[in-house]
Amino acid sequence: MSDRLILRELAKQVAEIAALPVQQEAIDLWKAVNDLKPVRPMVMIDQIPWHEMEVEDELALKSHDLFCRSLETNLRRTLYRWKHMRADMVIEPVVEVGKVILGMDFGLERVEERAVTDPENDVVSHYYIDQLETEEDLEKIRSPKITLDEDATRVREDQARDLFDGILDVKMQGCLPSFAIWDRITEWHGAENVLWDLADRPDHLHAIMSRLTAANHDMLDQLETLGLLGYGQTSVHCTGAYTDELPADGFDVNCPQAKDLWTHGMAQIFSSVSPTMHQEFELDYATTWYERFGLGYYGCCEPLHEKIDLVARLPGVRKISMSPWVDVARGAEAMGSGFVFSRKPSPAFLAGDRWEPEAVRRDLSDTADHCERNGCPLEFILKDISTVEYQPQRLWEWVDTAMGVARNGT
Repeated sequence: MSDRLILRELAKQVAEIAALPVQQEAIDLWKAVNDLKPVRPMVMIDQIPWHEMEVEDELALKSHDLFCRSLETNLRRTLYRWKHMRADMVIEPVVEVGKVILGMDFGLERVEERAVTDPENDVVSHYYIDQLETEEDLEKIRSPKITLDEDATRVREDQARDLFDGILDVKMQGCLPSFAIWDRITEWHGAENVLWDLADRPDHLHAIMSRLTAANHDMLDQLETLGLLGYGQTSVHCTGAYTDELPADGFDVNCPQAKDLWTHGMAQIFSSVSPTMHQEFELDYATTWYERFGLGYYGCCEPLHEKIDLVARLPGVRKISMSPWVDVARGAEAMGSGFVFSRKPSPAFLAGDRWEPEAVRRDLSDTADHCERNGCPLEFILKDISTVEYQPQRLWEWVDTAMGVARNGT
């Protein structure tokens, strides 16, 4: 069978699912929680160990062309998730294809050593080599020089439209930028160096942060001017992004602006940093970024239950990450009804020698109870799943358990 026929058959299955009324029902539920008027908690799964998920060749690729294989991968994974671990996912009759945008870098690439335990798993350990040791090294950080490769973008679009003609719409998507500067700095400077410098060389870190923040704003200016920002987000940092509050008035599909979009940011290296330092070295800089966007999500793995009052000051912030390491009770009390409690349940439940759905249920129910008590709009976002011990049914059962808690409270 040709690549085109393979993809069209898969696309027909996706289109049939996308036409179901349940898609609009899920969109409405996401809008409710994102607009702080929740009907019930929402559930999503992301960052899945796909190398452990194969069942009866459901994920086996059959096309040959590299571009076709990337599209086939997305289609097969969409169908797999819908069949086995649907949660509150939404399937639209659209295939998103990224525009070929060049120059999206800041002059440095990470230099690292890796430790690999499972060669099939893309989750690995990193040791980063310091490239920002001296003041002179800061000159390595440069503003991007962004261009659109029009020819390559046109080839992608023409090929995708031919493949899916009459079945699925093709959306050429632009850039959806975030503010995760400390992740980059950690990759270029090293985690241990960053933490020591907070105490020993704060001026050096401020110089790095100032330069990189300015470069990010320059990048955003270029994306806006060139009409290369994306639009119509369906997700933001692994969560549903549907809302009636975006895009902003005056939206131009040919030239989206930051104010039309969600953004997200984080400072995971600051997990053990005081609220005062978090404000000085991260949030003061992030504020200038968030104020340009319509809505914002903040946080990832760093525990933020003691910093809610600080994060809440970010312009437009709507969702706050509550990682596996937070004190749920304190976080819910501090957050109240003003923000979405974006709970990241621990993926460790899926990685042990024994699989215990009842332990998952108790954990999720405890979060739901605290959020209900404090009026917090709630979403469960299971992510960073490095392994399910090659038992994909664990993940399917996790979804069933989570949806039971979301719908029934227990």
